[in-house]
Amino acid sequence: MIELEPRQLPPLTRWFPAGAPGPATIGEHALTTGVGRWWADRADQPRIIAVSCADHVLLRGFPDTPEDLAPLAGSHIDAPARFLPALGAAFDRLTPWERMVWTLQAEPQPCPAPRGVTVRRLEPADTDALHALGPDSAWIHASWGGAAGLATSGHGWGAVDRGGQVLAIACTYFRGTRYEDVAVFTAPDHRRHRLALACVTALVADITARGHTPSWNCSVLNRASRLLAWTAGFRLVREYVHYTVGSPARRSRLAA
Repeated sequence: MIELEPRQLPPLTRWFPAGAPGPATIGEHALTTGVGRWWADRADQPRIIAVSCADHVLLRGFPDTPEDLAPLAGSHIDAPARFLPALGAAFDRLTPWERMVWTLQAEPQPCPAPRGVTVRRLEPADTDALHALGPDSAWIHASWGGAAGLATSGHGWGAVDRGGQVLAIACTYFRGTRYEDVAVFTAPDHRRHRLALACVTALVADITARGHTPSWNCSVLNRASRLLAWTAGFRLVREYVHYTVGSPARRSRLAA
């Protein structure tokens, strides 16, 4: 596959329908924010297109001939079943991951912030505090190009103590034209204090004020995320499977 510049992209309507919750928001987010990369089997009249952002990939098209999918290595790929033979041949590991898509359909449970903690919109001055959360939190701002991108986006809310330390974050992870997919992170020492719920409650109010619908995406096996989603007013819409892929397969000519 070759990388395309946004100006080279063909009309994307038939590739990535707009206005759907879940993985479909990746393409809309990449177009809106400029954070992400675009791939195709060829620049002129492509048969396959992929968009990647924060290690997530949306892959669409018709793999009627073998293609080099190596640029997508190490990603979580959402693709139709017709891509499975090509993915299996292209990578040394192909692991299915059952996922759930939720949308906001009910009122969240009340959750006032603890004494000494303020839940507010993140600001550019919070960049260093986001970095201070450490490498385990880096994924939460990857879809915004890093901590500074999230802090300046206006799409993140944090639980902040009197010293300016960020204890928990909820943010729009992928912003679509209709849905905004929500992500949450709480510092390990501050979990089980309902800080995540307080941040999510503030974020979803902000999203709905923009005229968008909050959505939630998590693993079927992530009980904590499912419980938080339910408590925050999200309800299940559908289940799907995406695939975590490893390194390019040495013996496959797809990776040659």
